[in-house]
Amino acid sequence: MSRLPVVLAAALTIAAGLGVRLLWDGPVPKYAGDALYTVLIYTLAVLIRPGIRPWAAAPAATALSWVIEFAQLAEIPAVLRPVLGSTFNPPDLFWYAVGAGAAWAAHTFWLRRRKQPHTSHPAG
Repeated sequence: MSRLPVVLAAALTIAAGLGVRLLWDGPVPKYAGDALYTVLIYTLAVLIRPGIRPWAAAPAATALSWVIEFAQLAEIPAVLRPVLGSTFNPPDLFWYAVGAGAAWAAHTFWLRRRKQPHTSHPAG
């Protein structure tokens, strides 16, 4: 898989996270941000291992998100809090799985679309 679409997906994910924060208040940006955080981890996994299959990338992204969330039960160094967070919140675990599921679906769709044969239609 070419890395350019993955880099674009990562950039779009970051833009979506920032956009959600600008457009909404309350729980929408919080939980959308959680899901998008895992989507970003998923895209980074695909960047690191371009041949990774969706069935492997999604659980890996979810697991890393969960590890980071559970690490918040301990003291996160102040310099890392903007990236890793600072407060454990159990509902976040669900939204990480939602993000991984969405990334899995998008990645699977992308791979299937790329495998479809391209047919030419004669000009009529």
